[in-house]
Amino acid sequence: MTTSPTSAPTRREQILKEAARLFAERGFHGVGVDEIGAAVGISGPGLYRHFAGKDAMLAELLVGISERLLDGGRVRVEKASGAPEAVLASLVDGHIDFALDDRPLITLHDRELDRLKEEDRKRVRRLQRRYAELWVTVVRELYPASPEDEARTAVHAVFGLLNSTPHLAALDRREMEELLRRLAHGAFGALASA
Repeated sequence: MTTSPTSAPTRREQILKEAARLFAERGFHGVGVDEIGAAVGISGPGLYRHFAGKDAMLAELLVGISERLLDGGRVRVEKASGAPEAVLASLVDGHIDFALDDRPLITLHDRELDRLKEEDRKRVRRLQRRYAELWVTVVRELYPASPEDEARTAVHAVFGLLNSTPHLAALDRREMEELLRRLAHGAFGALASA
């Protein structure tokens, strides 16, 4: 739920941020629209000017983060120098930013993905597969001797590592970034010795 640093979040973005936080803390069914509204200073029924209901908020949160990761990954691949090391480093840095900035969305995804309508759940999974394949392509370029299934497994293992941030002890931001970066690159480096 990050916005650009120069613009204030819209009311809709504020609602989504608070909904993500509350859903992650208490579960989707443990939060009412009145609580979400109170968190952003409007009445619960006032939320319906922005969303059809809690289900729509959940879908926008989970589909939205999957779209943002894929779009951000594509931009990073295009902007990084052609060297696979630089592209992978950029992808890792982008995912670390997500994992540290959007922890409630990670928790929400882990707990509530099955609550989405089937169509939305399939859309999330399609977006996630495309995002993972961006990484697999880069990892295969960097470690060409690594079989494709091994590279794909390594990518998903690194996602699991980076997405564990909601469960990790609190280091300061810089220390956490550095540690996650070393761990992710170390995991991929294991492909070279396989």
